[in-house]
Amino acid sequence: MSANLCTLEADARKCGRANGKEMMARPRYQDGSLFIRGKRSKVWVARWREDLIREDGSLHRTQRTVVLGPVSDLSRREARSLLQKRVSEINQGRYRARPMMTFEKFAKEHWQPGTVLALKPSSVRIYQFNLDKYVLPTLGPLRLCEVNRATIQHLLLALKHEGYASSTLHSIRVTIARVLHTAVEAGYLERNPAHGIQIGGREPKKRSRVLGPEQMQQLLPRLPEPCRTVVLTALLAGLRIGEILALRWKRLDFLRGSIEVFETYSDAQGFGTPKTRSSERVIPMSSALRQALEGHRTVCIYKEPEDLVFCSNKGTPRSPKNLYNRALAPACAQLGLPRISWHSFRHANGTWIGEVGESVKTVQAILGHSDLETTLNIYMHAIPDSQRRAVERVAGVLFPDVPKLASGPRKPAN
Repeated sequence: MSANLCTLEADARKCGRANGKEMMARPRYQDGSLFIRGKRSKVWVARWREDLIREDGSLHRTQRTVVLGPVSDLSRREARSLLQKRVSEINQGRYRARPMMTFEKFAKEHWQPGTVLALKPSSVRIYQFNLDKYVLPTLGPLRLCEVNRATIQHLLLALKHEGYASSTLHSIRVTIARVLHTAVEAGYLERNPAHGIQIGGREPKKRSRVLGPEQMQQLLPRLPEPCRTVVLTALLAGLRIGEILALRWKRLDFLRGSIEVFETYSDAQGFGTPKTRSSERVIPMSSALRQALEGHRTVCIYKEPEDLVFCSNKGTPRSPKNLYNRALAPACAQLGLPRISWHSFRHANGTWIGEVGESVKTVQAILGHSDLETTLNIYMHAIPDSQRRAVERVAGVLFPDVPKLASGPRKPAN
C-alpha cells in the first residue's frame, strides 16, 4: 500500500500537482459544440475553450461563445465548418491567447515607462497629448484584442469629420501604432493593426512664408544685435533656432570655415541632442557668415570654448521666444513684412541653395534631413521669377527661334 502511495506521489510531482503551483493548461484537442439559440430569430451559436492572457500576464483557459449567423442563412454543415476553422488553430497550436488587458492600462503601465526612457521629451509630450485628448477616450476602455483596424479607422474618420487636419490624424495614427508595436514586442498581439492605414492629404494647411532676397536686405539692417547675427546664421547656414542658441565657440572653426552641430536648446527642455542623427553634422561657413560671427565675438563678454556664442549678460542661454517677440517681430511690423517664424529662414536657405543650381542632396546635407523627400517637398519653395525662367528655358529647347521671331514686328495678315 505504501509503495502505491509513493508511486502516486511521484506521478503527481511529475505532473506539477503536488507542489501547489498552477500549471499552464496543456493543449487538448477539441471539436467545440454547436447549437441553435432563439425562438423567432434562430441563430447558430458555437462554443469552444481557449486561453486568455490575464492582466498579470498569466494564462487562463475559458469558454468562449460566438454567434455564427442566422439559421436561415447558414446550414448545419456551413456552421460546423465555421466552428472547425475557429478551433483548428487551437488544436494545431497556432492560436495566440487573447489579452484581457485594456488599451489604457497597457499604455500607462507598459508603454509609457519605456517611451520616457527611449524618446526625447518633446516626442513624449506629443504622444502623451494625442493619447489623453484623442485616443484613450475612445480606445482606452477596449481590450487590446478588441483594438483592430476597424476601430482605429472609425476613430480617425470621426476626427476627420470634426475638421481635424490630415497631419493631426497622421500624428494620432503614429501614436496608436507606437503603443501597439510595444504590445506586439511584449507578446500580447501577433500583429500591429495600425500598420498600413493610409491618411491622404498630409500637406500642411499653411505653407511657411519665405522672404525674398530684397525683403531680407530690408529686414537685416533693422534688426538689433545679436538678433541680426542669429538671423544671418539661420539664413546662411540653415540651422534651427535651437541649434543656433546651443552653439559654443569651440564648435566654430574660423580657420577651416566650418560649424559643428551637436547640441540644441529650448526653453522647455534645456540642452539636448539634435532632432535626429542626421541633424548632427558639420556644415561649411560662408565668408559673409564668418565675418558676421567674428564681429559678434569682438563684443562678447564670454569667449571661452565652452561659452555660448549667443548668451545673455550672465552667460545663460537666450530665450528664442523673447528674441522673436522683442526683436524679430517688431522689425517685420515696422517694414510691413509678413510675420515669419524662425523656421522660415531654414526654408529660405534650402530654397536659395536650389536657386543657385546646387543639388537636392547638398540641401539635405546642410539642413540635416534624414529624408530626401522632406527636403524636396517642404523646404525647397518655388520662386515666381524662377518659375518663369524655367518655362522659358523649356520653351527655348523646343522652339529655339521663337524669341527672335516674337521680338520683331508682326506682319498684318492678308
